[in-house]
Amino acid sequence: MISKALVFQHMDDEPPGLFGDFLRERGADIDVVMLHRGEAIPSLAPYDFLLVMGGAMDVWETGAHPWLLAEKQAIKEWAINRNRPFLGICLGLQLLAEALGGKVGLARKPEVGIGEVKLSRLGRRHTVTSGLKPTLNVMQWHHAEVTELPEGAEVLATSAITKVQIMSVADTLLATQFHAELTPALVERWAHIPQYIDWLNEALGPGAYPRVRARALPLMPELEQMSRALFDNLLSGKALRKAA
Repeated sequence: MISKALVFQHMDDEPPGLFGDFLRERGADIDVVMLHRGEAIPSLAPYDFLLVMGGAMDVWETGAHPWLLAEKQAIKEWAINRNRPFLGICLGLQLLAEALGGKVGLARKPEVGIGEVKLSRLGRRHTVTSGLKPTLNVMQWHHAEVTELPEGAEVLATSAITKVQIMSVADTLLATQFHAELTPALVERWAHIPQYIDWLNEALGPGAYPRVRARALPLMPELEQMSRALFDNLLSGKALRKAA
């Protein structure tokens, strides 16, 4: 049971999305820390769940974003000492990997827009990915990736470009490189953010947003089903145990 959840947010336009909805459905109180605005990380002790969102910054950009240092330390404390559920999205996956001793670097090419992800051999029989289709269409938005896994991490899904798309560690830590939090409202919101439109055009060519929107919106029910399965599996008593 989750009574109180903590969210680390890195940009105004990268909110909890679906996972905020799922937490509220379970009656959880949600505290959001806007790290990019200079808000301080509170004591982790009162919280049952930690959600770490995405962002345009990279894990190594601690000069431009010094709060990344405190965030990585907090994630390490949570992962090692708290033994409570953690969910990381995009940058959140990379922060978890680095906090636990893995490495993150530039990907060989960016992944932006709707792309295909396949469950790994382990992912096809793992409890946390139970109920997921073997092949998933998901929203990607990253140019960095995990280049070296932390000790104990398992890869549950991959793409043709990025090896680590779903990662689990120990029995309570889960993260996705793709944007599993996506909602129709977030897709529509991007149309009004010049920086996002510029990124799309750079990666996919001029006029990319209408094409991405046209592919993404029909997938929303399927994406929500996938994200709900991951969330529910994480919070179930058997989630993230190593498959037999």
